[in-house]
Amino acid sequence: MSSPEFGQTWTYESIINALPGVDIPERVAFAIQFGLFEVGLLVFAAVYGLWDGALAGTVAVFLATAGSFEMLRISKLVRRADMPDSYERLVFGSSIEVVLGVLAFCALLTYLFVLDPRDGSTLLTGLLGENPPIPAAYLALLVAWDVCYRIGTGWWASVVALWRSVNYPLGPDRRRVMRRADLETMGFGLLQLLLVPFLLDHAVLLFAVVGHVVAVTVVTGLSLLALSVRAQTEDHATNLSP
Repeated sequence: MSSPEFGQTWTYESIINALPGVDIPERVAFAIQFGLFEVGLLVFAAVYGLWDGALAGTVAVFLATAGSFEMLRISKLVRRADMPDSYERLVFGSSIEVVLGVLAFCALLTYLFVLDPRDGSTLLTGLLGENPPIPAAYLALLVAWDVCYRIGTGWWASVVALWRSVNYPLGPDRRRVMRRADLETMGFGLLQLLLVPFLLDHAVLLFAVVGHVVAVTVVTGLSLLALSVRAQTEDHATNLSP
């Protein structure tokens, strides 16, 4: 089966598909992604004595890898449903998930380097020590960006899902596939609650993460509700037709 064309994939997929000579199974790609980040994290933890931040880093690496898995799952479901081109362009071709990821990452940096230092002990020093080693800080910010990008993707997937469920008549088969895609989106949002134990002393980030998860859950739940309402309406119309 041919690879999806540009405009039918997330930016993450487009980058992977564009790399010359790269054609590896998805499970291997996920293992490589997790393994490279995790090995780097453990090496820096051992070299610089940063074991206090190792668990938080591992959770973040796991979320980034799970995000890659869910993005591919959702994109495959959308393509399997053979939705109209206008919908696929909105989901994939707009690259709005990148914009939302950048906004989330900039908000995180503002908190880490501007707001958090005003309160004394910071999240960054708690994870990386009083004088964070440059390589460890670089890896931490790289993983943080990866997580923020997945958060942006989850937001966009949930918002577009609600718009789709309200505006498109789908039919039973498409509706079943889109319901699965919505559940995948909701599930990944809920998985991000794994970050909560590390944010209990940082109310702003705690509120942001929990608020994000609640918002994605509510919006995706409304999409699922709209799918159910549309199913009942379409079935009723079918029963009334001669």
